[in-house]
Amino acid sequence: MGDPIPGARISPADPRFPLRVVGLMSGTSHDGVDAAACELRLAGDTLTLTPLGHLSVPYPTALRNELVAALPPSATSAETFCRLDTGIGQAFADVAARAVAELCDGRADLVVSHGQTVFHWVSDGGASSGGPGGGVRGTLQIGEPAWIAEATGLPVVSGLRTRDVAAGGQGAPLVGLFDALWLGGRPGTAVALNLGGIANVTVLAGTGDAPVAFDTGPACALLDAATRHVTGGRLVFDADGALAARGRVLPDLLARLLDEPYYARPAPKSTGKELFHLSYLLDRLGPAEPMAEDLLATLVALTARTVADAVRGTATEVVASGGGTRNPVLMAALRAELPGVAVLGSDELGVASQAKEALAFAVLGWHTWYGLPGVLAGATGARHASVLGSVTPGPDGRYPPGRSAGVERPGRLEIARAV
Repeated sequence: MGDPIPGARISPADPRFPLRVVGLMSGTSHDGVDAAACELRLAGDTLTLTPLGHLSVPYPTALRNELVAALPPSATSAETFCRLDTGIGQAFADVAARAVAELCDGRADLVVSHGQTVFHWVSDGGASSGGPGGGVRGTLQIGEPAWIAEATGLPVVSGLRTRDVAAGGQGAPLVGLFDALWLGGRPGTAVALNLGGIANVTVLAGTGDAPVAFDTGPACALLDAATRHVTGGRLVFDADGALAARGRVLPDLLARLLDEPYYARPAPKSTGKELFHLSYLLDRLGPAEPMAEDLLATLVALTARTVADAVRGTATEVVASGGGTRNPVLMAALRAELPGVAVLGSDELGVASQAKEALAFAVLGWHTWYGLPGVLAGATGARHASVLGSVTPGPDGRYPPGRSAGVERPGRLEIARAV
């Protein structure tokens, strides 16, 4: 499809229409809601993304405490999940309404909500047991989208992971399409890295080869859990890696941590806090708990090593985003593990590190709106690429137009100058 005729009117049913989208994300650190707004418009085979800004809002303390208490390996109840589904849905709705008002001048067309992951169900023989296989049977994100639609008056795309799982995929990570459209064509082999609670990568293979996206293991999940543990809850994360910077890596502990079968499994694969949580860590510390600083330094080394091992010998460039990029000790350790490989932040390529995942889900929701697959064939291990998610109409009943005749999935993503 070419550019529209000058002066011709374009409707929101046409992907050439500049659709204003708000993406909402809360990751495995489950500390709050990130919102990123953008304008998306298709011209030829290029999808142009114009960032409109982003914001991050912590969960209310009581809501976060109840969420943390309900997560694996804790036991919980249907009543608790019902309360959390409502409370998180309302928190997402509040952030979405703020994003529309503050980032979009009060005018948006679509909200895309990732929701809050509370469980990622890996089959027996997968990450939870260390055996071969590792198929995903289900994944659960909560945060009822009806609250968002009611608060914003906009349609909401949500539940994006489950369709990929139903098609035999891992359902995570789902940012591979964004990464491939954005970084495809760069010289060498680019790897997109997200350092959230769990670290994930998209490895962009050579011409004609499909990218592959997978979780490498823990990033901030064990670091944050250890920080809360060693400080008695006084600190929830190691700001600027200050504790880790004063410690030394303990080789024996690092070796025990690296002896986790998940790391040896072939990609595509996915994991979460169902495996990498505080009890998992404490079980591996041995009879004498190490000094706090040494424990944090060793966990930094674990993340850097497992990420590097996943891309070593393949990557010529790593483009990093996520909360872990704010930890200079972790970034320095990663660069030390990958000599000769350029390790840069996504900000250097026009995508704000803290907004990248929310923007990625905005792009996935745009694909859903126009009836286009939101995953790349083979990237998650699915049998085929699927149109992702479910749609909650806005109060006016607006619903996706679906795929227009002759419209194909974009071939590249161009990041325009932020407004």
